[in-house]
Amino acid sequence: MSSDPWGRVDETGTVYVRTADGEKVVGSWQAGSPEEALAYFERKYEGLVVEIGLLEKRVQTTDLSAKDAQAAIDHLREQVDAHHAVGDLDALRARLDKLVELVEARREERRAQRARQADEARQAKESLVAEAEELARSDQWRVAGERLRALVDTWKGLPRLDRKSDDELWHRFSHARSAFSKRRKAHFAQLDAQREEARKVKEQLVAEAEALSGSTDWGPTAARYRELMAEWKAAGRAQREHEDDLWNRFRGAQDVFFAARSSVFAERDAEQAENLKLKEELAEEAEKLLPITELKAARAAFRSINERWEAIGHVPRDARGRVEGRMHAVDRAIQEAEEAEWRRTNPEARARAEGLTGQLQAAVDKLRGQIEQARAQGNAAKADKLEKELEGRQALLDQALKGLQEFGG
Repeated sequence: MSSDPWGRVDETGTVYVRTADGEKVVGSWQAGSPEEALAYFERKYEGLVVEIGLLEKRVQTTDLSAKDAQAAIDHLREQVDAHHAVGDLDALRARLDKLVELVEARREERRAQRARQADEARQAKESLVAEAEELARSDQWRVAGERLRALVDTWKGLPRLDRKSDDELWHRFSHARSAFSKRRKAHFAQLDAQREEARKVKEQLVAEAEALSGSTDWGPTAARYRELMAEWKAAGRAQREHEDDLWNRFRGAQDVFFAARSSVFAERDAEQAENLKLKEELAEEAEKLLPITELKAARAAFRSINERWEAIGHVPRDARGRVEGRMHAVDRAIQEAEEAEWRRTNPEARARAEGLTGQLQAAVDKLRGQIEQARAQGNAAKADKLEKELEGRQALLDQALKGLQEFGG
Protein backbone atom coordinates (compact mmCIF):
# COMPACT_ATOMS: atom_id res chain seq x y z
CA MET A 1 0.00 0.00 0.00
CA SER A 2 1.21 3.53 -0.83
CA SER A 3 0.02 6.95 0.50
CA ASP A 4 0.66 10.77 0.62
CA PRO A 5 -0.96 13.57 2.70
CA TRP A 6 -4.05 13.73 0.41
CA GLY A 7 -4.51 10.16 -0.74
CA ARG A 8 -3.54 6.48 -0.68
CA VAL A 9 -3.69 3.29 -2.72
CA ASP A 10 -4.71 0.05 -0.99
CA GLU A 11 -3.52 -3.48 -1.82
CA THR A 12 -6.38 -3.95 -4.31
CA GLY A 13 -5.31 -0.90 -6.36
CA THR A 14 -8.18 1.32 -5.18
CA VAL A 15 -7.21 5.00 -4.93
CA TYR A 16 -8.62 7.20 -2.14
CA VAL A 17 -8.55 10.97 -1.52
CA ARG A 18 -8.81 12.51 1.94
CA THR A 19 -11.48 15.24 2.47
CA ALA A 20 -13.08 16.97 5.42
CA ASP A 21 -15.90 14.44 5.11
CA GLY A 22 -13.53 11.49 5.14
CA GLU A 23 -11.91 9.41 2.43
CA LYS A 24 -13.55 9.24 -0.99
CA VAL A 25 -12.83 6.69 -3.66
CA VAL A 26 -11.01 8.28 -6.57
CA GLY A 27 -10.75 5.24 -8.79
CA SER A 28 -9.03 1.94 -9.43
CA TRP A 29 -5.47 1.60 -10.68
CA GLN A 30 -4.16 -1.70 -12.11
CA ALA A 31 -1.71 -0.51 -14.75
CA GLY A 32 1.31 0.15 -12.58
CA SER A 33 2.67 0.83 -9.16
CA PRO A 34 0.73 2.69 -6.42
CA GLU A 35 3.11 5.60 -6.74
CA GLU A 36 2.25 5.93 -10.41
CA ALA A 37 -1.44 5.87 -9.50
CA LEU A 38 -1.08 8.70 -7.01
CA ALA A 39 1.07 10.69 -9.43
CA TYR A 40 -1.60 10.30 -12.14
CA PHE A 41 -4.47 11.55 -9.96
CA GLU A 42 -2.31 14.30 -8.52
CA ARG A 43 -1.74 15.57 -12.08
CA LYS A 44 -5.49 15.61 -12.57
CA TYR A 45 -5.72 17.71 -9.41
CA GLU A 46 -3.11 20.15 -10.74
CA GLY A 47 -5.18 20.42 -13.89
CA LEU A 48 -8.19 21.48 -11.82
CA VAL A 49 -6.01 24.00 -9.97
CA VAL A 50 -4.93 25.52 -13.29
CA GLU A 51 -8.51 25.67 -14.64
CA ILE A 52 -9.80 27.32 -11.45
CA GLY A 53 -6.92 29.82 -11.54
CA LEU A 54 -7.71 30.70 -15.15
CA LEU A 55 -11.42 31.15 -14.32
CA GLU A 56 -10.54 33.38 -11.36
CA LYS A 57 -8.45 35.56 -13.66
CA ARG A 58 -11.22 35.76 -16.30
CA VAL A 59 -13.81 36.77 -13.72
CA GLN A 60 -11.54 39.42 -12.23
CA THR A 61 -10.08 40.92 -15.42
CA THR A 62 -12.63 40.46 -18.22
CA ASP A 63 -16.30 41.26 -18.83
CA LEU A 64 -17.28 37.59 -18.64
CA SER A 65 -21.01 37.48 -18.03
CA ALA A 66 -22.31 36.21 -14.72
CA LYS A 67 -24.22 33.49 -16.53
CA ASP A 68 -21.15 32.14 -18.33
CA ALA A 69 -19.02 32.48 -15.19
CA GLN A 70 -21.55 30.51 -13.14
CA ALA A 71 -21.71 27.80 -15.80
CA ALA A 72 -17.92 27.47 -15.72
CA ILE A 73 -17.96 27.32 -11.90
CA ASP A 74 -20.65 24.64 -11.96
CA HIS A 75 -18.65 22.60 -14.47
CA LEU A 76 -15.50 22.75 -12.32
CA ARG A 77 -17.47 22.01 -9.16
CA GLU A 78 -18.85 18.84 -10.78
CA GLN A 79 -15.29 17.74 -11.50
CA VAL A 80 -14.17 18.52 -7.93
CA ASP A 81 -17.20 16.77 -6.44
CA ALA A 82 -16.58 13.73 -8.63
CA HIS A 83 -13.36 13.08 -6.56
CA HIS A 84 -11.36 11.95 -9.60
CA ALA A 85 -8.22 13.76 -8.39
CA VAL A 86 -5.90 13.59 -5.42
CA GLY A 87 -5.21 16.86 -3.63
CA ASP A 88 -6.83 19.46 -1.37
CA LEU A 89 -10.27 19.26 -2.93
CA ASP A 90 -11.78 21.21 -0.01
CA ALA A 91 -9.48 24.12 -0.84
CA LEU A 92 -10.69 23.99 -4.44
CA ARG A 93 -14.30 24.02 -3.24
CA ALA A 94 -13.50 27.05 -1.07
CA ARG A 95 -11.97 28.84 -4.06
CA LEU A 96 -15.04 28.03 -6.14
CA ASP A 97 -17.29 29.35 -3.35
CA LYS A 98 -15.34 32.62 -3.34
CA LEU A 99 -15.70 32.77 -7.10
CA VAL A 100 -19.46 32.40 -6.70
CA GLU A 101 -19.46 35.31 -4.25
CA LEU A 102 -17.34 37.40 -6.62
CA VAL A 103 -19.61 36.59 -9.58
CA GLU A 104 -22.67 37.45 -7.54
CA ALA A 105 -21.09 40.75 -6.47
CA ARG A 106 -20.26 41.50 -10.09
CA ARG A 107 -23.82 40.57 -11.01
CA GLU A 108 -25.22 43.01 -8.43
CA GLU A 109 -22.79 45.68 -9.56
CA ARG A 110 -23.84 45.24 -13.17
CA ARG A 111 -27.50 45.17 -12.15
CA ALA A 112 -26.99 48.46 -10.30
CA GLN A 113 -25.11 49.84 -13.29
CA ARG A 114 -27.90 48.81 -15.61
CA ALA A 115 -30.38 50.44 -13.25
CA ARG A 116 -28.36 53.66 -13.30
CA GLN A 117 -28.07 53.50 -17.07
CA ALA A 118 -31.78 52.85 -17.36
CA ASP A 119 -32.51 55.80 -15.09
CA GLU A 120 -30.16 58.01 -17.08
CA ALA A 121 -31.71 56.80 -20.31
CA ARG A 122 -35.19 57.51 -18.93
CA GLN A 123 -34.19 61.03 -17.91
CA ALA A 124 -32.51 61.59 -21.27
CA LYS A 125 -35.58 60.40 -23.17
CA GLU A 126 -37.93 62.42 -21.00
CA SER A 127 -35.73 65.46 -21.72
CA LEU A 128 -35.88 64.71 -25.45
CA VAL A 129 -39.67 64.38 -25.27
CA ALA A 130 -40.01 67.69 -23.39
CA GLU A 131 -37.83 69.49 -25.94
CA ALA A 132 -39.70 67.89 -28.83
CA GLU A 133 -43.05 68.98 -27.39
CA GLU A 134 -41.69 72.52 -27.00
CA LEU A 135 -40.38 72.51 -30.58
CA ALA A 136 -43.76 71.27 -31.81
CA ARG A 137 -45.16 74.75 -31.00
CA SER A 138 -42.32 76.62 -32.74
CA ASP A 139 -42.72 78.70 -35.90
CA GLN A 140 -38.99 78.54 -36.62
CA TRP A 141 -39.63 75.91 -39.25
CA ARG A 142 -36.10 75.26 -40.52
CA VAL A 143 -34.29 75.49 -37.18
CA ALA A 144 -36.92 73.47 -35.29
CA GLY A 145 -37.08 70.84 -38.05
CA GLU A 146 -33.32 70.34 -38.01
CA ARG A 147 -33.34 70.11 -34.22
CA LEU A 148 -36.10 67.49 -34.23
CA ARG A 149 -34.11 65.37 -36.69
CA ALA A 150 -31.09 65.64 -34.40
CA LEU A 151 -33.25 64.55 -31.44
CA VAL A 152 -34.27 61.40 -33.35
CA ASP A 153 -30.61 60.50 -33.87
CA THR A 154 -29.95 61.08 -30.18
CA TRP A 155 -32.96 58.91 -29.25
CA LYS A 156 -31.66 56.04 -31.41
CA GLY A 157 -28.35 56.14 -29.55
CA LEU A 158 -29.98 55.70 -26.13
CA PRO A 159 -30.65 52.28 -24.49
CA ARG A 160 -34.18 50.93 -24.51
CA LEU A 161 -36.22 51.09 -21.32
CA ASP A 162 -38.81 48.59 -20.28
CA ARG A 163 -41.30 48.16 -23.08
CA LYS A 164 -44.18 50.04 -21.42
CA SER A 165 -42.11 53.08 -20.46
CA ASP A 166 -40.22 53.16 -23.74
CA ASP A 167 -43.43 52.89 -25.78
CA GLU A 168 -45.14 55.67 -23.80
CA LEU A 169 -42.22 58.07 -24.20
CA TRP A 170 -41.81 57.21 -27.87
CA HIS A 171 -45.51 57.83 -28.43
CA ARG A 172 -45.21 61.35 -26.97
CA PHE A 173 -42.00 61.99 -28.91
CA SER A 174 -43.53 60.79 -32.17
CA HIS A 175 -46.72 62.76 -31.55
CA ALA A 176 -44.73 65.97 -31.04
CA ARG A 177 -42.88 65.41 -34.31
CA SER A 178 -46.12 64.68 -36.13
CA ALA A 179 -47.79 67.80 -34.69
CA PHE A 180 -44.86 69.95 -35.82
CA SER A 181 -44.87 68.38 -39.29
CA LYS A 182 -48.62 68.93 -39.58
CA ARG A 183 -48.33 72.62 -38.58
CA ARG A 184 -45.37 73.14 -40.89
CA LYS A 185 -47.19 71.49 -43.77
CA ALA A 186 -50.27 73.67 -43.16
CA HIS A 187 -48.08 76.78 -42.93
CA PHE A 188 -46.31 76.13 -46.21
CA ALA A 189 -49.56 75.13 -47.89
CA GLN A 190 -51.00 78.50 -46.85
CA LEU A 191 -47.80 80.20 -47.94
CA ASP A 192 -48.01 78.47 -51.31
CA ALA A 193 -51.61 79.62 -51.68
CA GLN A 194 -50.64 83.19 -50.80
CA ARG A 195 -47.75 83.10 -53.27
CA GLU A 196 -50.02 81.73 -55.98
CA GLU A 197 -52.47 84.55 -55.29
CA ALA A 198 -49.57 87.03 -55.38
CA ARG A 199 -48.49 85.56 -58.72
CA LYS A 200 -51.96 86.10 -60.19
CA VAL A 201 -52.11 89.69 -58.90
CA LYS A 202 -48.64 90.45 -60.22
CA GLU A 203 -49.46 88.92 -63.60
CA GLN A 204 -52.29 91.47 -63.85
CA LEU A 205 -50.02 94.30 -62.70
CA VAL A 206 -47.40 93.30 -65.28
CA ALA A 207 -50.02 93.20 -68.02
CA GLU A 208 -51.20 96.71 -67.16
CA ALA A 209 -47.63 98.00 -66.81
CA GLU A 210 -46.74 96.64 -70.24
CA ALA A 211 -49.90 98.12 -71.75
CA LEU A 212 -48.99 101.56 -70.33
CA SER A 213 -45.36 101.47 -71.45
CA GLY A 214 -46.15 103.19 -74.78
CA SER A 215 -48.36 105.93 -73.28
CA THR A 216 -47.51 109.59 -73.88
CA ASP A 217 -50.01 110.82 -71.30
CA TRP A 218 -47.05 111.53 -69.06
CA GLY A 219 -48.60 112.83 -65.83
CA PRO A 220 -51.51 110.41 -65.32
CA THR A 221 -49.45 107.45 -66.53
CA ALA A 222 -46.57 108.22 -64.17
CA ALA A 223 -49.09 108.51 -61.33
CA ARG A 224 -50.60 105.15 -62.29
CA TYR A 225 -47.16 103.54 -62.31
CA ARG A 226 -46.66 104.77 -58.74
CA GLU A 227 -49.97 103.19 -57.79
CA LEU A 228 -48.97 99.94 -59.53
CA MET A 229 -45.72 99.89 -57.55
CA ALA A 230 -47.65 100.29 -54.28
CA GLU A 231 -49.99 97.46 -55.31
CA TRP A 232 -46.96 95.32 -56.26
CA LYS A 233 -45.44 95.72 -52.80
CA ALA A 234 -48.77 95.03 -51.10
CA ALA A 235 -49.28 91.83 -53.11
CA GLY A 236 -46.45 89.97 -51.35
CA ARG A 237 -43.96 87.60 -52.96
CA ALA A 238 -44.86 85.04 -55.59
CA GLN A 239 -43.10 81.67 -55.93
CA ARG A 240 -39.36 82.04 -56.38
CA GLU A 241 -39.43 80.64 -59.91
CA HIS A 242 -41.97 83.32 -60.96
CA GLU A 243 -41.01 86.34 -58.84
CA ASP A 244 -37.83 87.37 -60.66
CA ASP A 245 -39.34 86.98 -64.12
CA LEU A 246 -42.46 88.97 -63.18
CA TRP A 247 -40.35 91.72 -61.60
CA ASN A 248 -38.09 91.98 -64.65
CA ARG A 249 -41.13 92.35 -66.92
CA PHE A 250 -42.78 94.86 -64.56
CA ARG A 251 -39.63 96.94 -64.15
CA GLY A 252 -38.85 96.70 -67.86
CA ALA A 253 -42.26 98.14 -68.78
CA GLN A 254 -41.73 101.07 -66.40
CA ASP A 255 -38.25 101.67 -67.78
CA VAL A 256 -39.60 101.90 -71.32
CA PHE A 257 -42.18 104.51 -70.30
CA PHE A 258 -39.92 106.61 -68.09
CA ALA A 259 -37.07 106.53 -70.61
CA ALA A 260 -39.44 107.88 -73.27
CA ARG A 261 -40.79 110.49 -70.85
CA SER A 262 -37.27 111.55 -69.88
CA SER A 263 -36.34 111.96 -73.52
CA VAL A 264 -39.41 114.09 -74.21
CA PHE A 265 -38.94 116.11 -71.03
CA ALA A 266 -35.28 116.73 -71.92
CA GLU A 267 -36.35 118.14 -75.30
CA ARG A 268 -39.12 120.16 -73.64
CA ASP A 269 -36.76 121.52 -71.00
CA ALA A 270 -34.32 122.63 -73.69
CA GLU A 271 -37.16 124.29 -75.63
CA GLN A 272 -38.56 125.99 -72.51
CA ALA A 273 -35.10 127.26 -71.58
CA GLU A 274 -34.89 128.90 -75.01
CA ASN A 275 -38.43 130.27 -74.60
CA LEU A 276 -37.46 131.77 -71.26
CA LYS A 277 -34.51 133.53 -72.86
CA LEU A 278 -36.78 135.03 -75.55
CA LYS A 279 -39.41 136.15 -73.03
CA GLU A 280 -36.79 137.75 -70.80
CA GLU A 281 -35.64 139.77 -73.83
CA LEU A 282 -39.27 140.86 -74.50
CA ALA A 283 -39.76 141.78 -70.83
CA GLU A 284 -36.64 143.90 -71.00
CA GLU A 285 -37.96 145.58 -74.18
CA ALA A 286 -41.30 146.28 -72.48
CA GLU A 287 -39.65 147.73 -69.39
CA LYS A 288 -37.93 150.30 -71.61
CA LEU A 289 -41.40 151.86 -72.23
CA LEU A 290 -41.42 153.09 -68.63
CA PRO A 291 -42.14 155.71 -67.46
CA ILE A 292 -45.12 156.31 -69.81
CA THR A 293 -44.74 159.62 -71.62
CA GLU A 294 -46.51 158.93 -74.89
CA LEU A 295 -49.50 156.77 -73.99
CA LYS A 296 -50.62 155.96 -77.52
CA ALA A 297 -47.14 154.96 -78.69
CA ALA A 298 -46.50 152.97 -75.50
CA ARG A 299 -49.79 151.15 -75.91
CA ALA A 300 -49.01 150.19 -79.52
CA ALA A 301 -45.47 149.10 -78.67
CA PHE A 302 -46.68 146.95 -75.74
CA ARG A 303 -49.35 145.37 -77.95
CA SER A 304 -46.65 144.34 -80.43
CA ILE A 305 -44.43 143.01 -77.68
CA ASN A 306 -47.35 141.03 -76.18
CA GLU A 307 -48.23 139.47 -79.55
CA ARG A 308 -44.67 138.21 -79.88
CA TRP A 309 -44.84 137.06 -76.23
CA GLU A 310 -47.96 134.97 -76.85
CA ALA A 311 -46.36 133.35 -79.87
CA ILE A 312 -43.60 131.91 -77.67
CA GLY A 313 -44.33 128.59 -75.90
CA HIS A 314 -44.06 127.61 -72.25
CA VAL A 315 -41.14 128.46 -69.99
CA PRO A 316 -39.86 126.42 -66.99
CA ARG A 317 -42.42 126.48 -64.19
CA ASP A 318 -40.03 127.83 -61.58
CA ALA A 319 -39.27 130.89 -63.77
CA ARG A 320 -42.80 131.55 -65.01
CA GLY A 321 -43.97 133.83 -62.18
CA ARG A 322 -40.83 135.95 -62.28
CA VAL A 323 -40.80 136.68 -66.02
CA GLU A 324 -44.59 137.14 -66.29
CA GLY A 325 -44.49 139.50 -63.29
CA ARG A 326 -42.17 141.82 -65.21
CA MET A 327 -44.68 142.05 -68.13
CA HIS A 328 -47.63 142.50 -65.75
CA ALA A 329 -45.84 145.44 -64.11
CA VAL A 330 -45.51 147.23 -67.48
CA ASP A 331 -49.14 146.36 -68.33
CA ARG A 332 -50.36 147.88 -65.03
CA ALA A 333 -48.37 151.07 -65.64
CA ILE A 334 -50.04 151.48 -69.07
CA GLN A 335 -53.49 150.80 -67.57
CA GLU A 336 -52.92 153.41 -64.86
CA ALA A 337 -51.81 155.94 -67.47
CA GLU A 338 -54.95 155.19 -69.51
CA GLU A 339 -57.17 155.69 -66.44
CA ALA A 340 -55.51 159.04 -65.69
CA GLU A 341 -55.98 160.15 -69.30
CA TRP A 342 -59.62 159.13 -69.24
CA ARG A 343 -60.28 161.07 -66.07
CA ARG A 344 -58.57 164.12 -67.56
CA THR A 345 -60.52 164.09 -70.84
CA ASN A 346 -63.98 162.88 -69.77
CA PRO A 347 -66.47 165.85 -70.12
CA GLU A 348 -69.10 164.32 -67.88
CA ALA A 349 -66.65 163.66 -65.12
CA ARG A 350 -65.26 167.19 -65.47
CA ALA A 351 -68.75 168.66 -65.26
CA ARG A 352 -69.55 166.61 -62.17
CA ALA A 353 -66.31 167.69 -60.58
CA GLU A 354 -66.95 171.38 -61.40
CA GLY A 355 -70.51 171.15 -60.08
CA LEU A 356 -69.40 169.53 -56.84
CA THR A 357 -66.67 172.10 -56.39
CA GLY A 358 -69.15 174.93 -56.89
CA GLN A 359 -71.58 173.51 -54.39
CA LEU A 360 -68.87 173.00 -51.79
CA GLN A 361 -67.51 176.52 -52.37
CA ALA A 362 -71.01 178.00 -51.88
CA ALA A 363 -71.46 175.98 -48.69
CA VAL A 364 -68.11 177.15 -47.34
CA ASP A 365 -68.89 180.79 -48.13
CA LYS A 366 -72.28 180.49 -46.46
CA LEU A 367 -70.80 178.95 -43.31
CA ARG A 368 -68.23 181.71 -43.05
CA GLY A 369 -71.01 184.30 -43.20
CA GLN A 370 -72.98 182.50 -40.51
CA ILE A 371 -69.91 182.32 -38.28
CA GLU A 372 -69.27 186.06 -38.62
CA GLN A 373 -72.92 186.80 -37.82
CA ALA A 374 -72.90 184.54 -34.73
CA ARG A 375 -69.75 186.11 -33.38
CA ALA A 376 -71.22 189.61 -34.04
CA GLN A 377 -74.25 188.60 -32.00
CA GLY A 378 -72.00 187.29 -29.24
CA ASN A 379 -73.12 183.65 -29.72
CA ALA A 380 -69.72 181.98 -29.31
CA ALA A 381 -71.11 178.44 -28.86
CA LYS A 382 -72.91 178.60 -32.19
CA ALA A 383 -69.85 180.08 -33.84
CA ASP A 384 -67.65 177.21 -32.53
CA LYS A 385 -70.09 174.62 -33.77
CA LEU A 386 -70.20 176.23 -37.21
CA GLU A 387 -66.37 176.38 -37.22
CA LYS A 388 -66.17 172.57 -36.87
CA GLU A 389 -68.69 172.10 -39.69
CA LEU A 390 -66.63 174.52 -41.79
CA GLU A 391 -63.48 172.41 -41.26
CA GLY A 392 -65.21 169.35 -42.71
CA ARG A 393 -66.65 171.21 -45.72
CA GLN A 394 -63.30 172.88 -46.39
CA ALA A 395 -61.56 169.45 -46.45
CA LEU A 396 -64.08 168.19 -48.99
CA LEU A 397 -63.62 171.33 -51.09
CA ASP A 398 -59.84 170.92 -51.08
CA GLN A 399 -60.18 167.35 -52.22
CA ALA A 400 -62.63 168.30 -54.99
CA LEU A 401 -60.31 171.09 -56.21
CA LYS A 402 -57.42 168.63 -56.38
CA GLY A 403 -59.53 166.25 -58.49
CA LEU A 404 -60.54 169.09 -60.77
CA GLN A 405 -56.88 169.88 -61.38
CA GLU A 406 -56.46 166.40 -62.88
CA PHE A 407 -58.78 167.50 -65.68
CA GLY A 408 -56.35 170.36 -66.44
CA GLY A 409 -58.44 173.22 -65.06
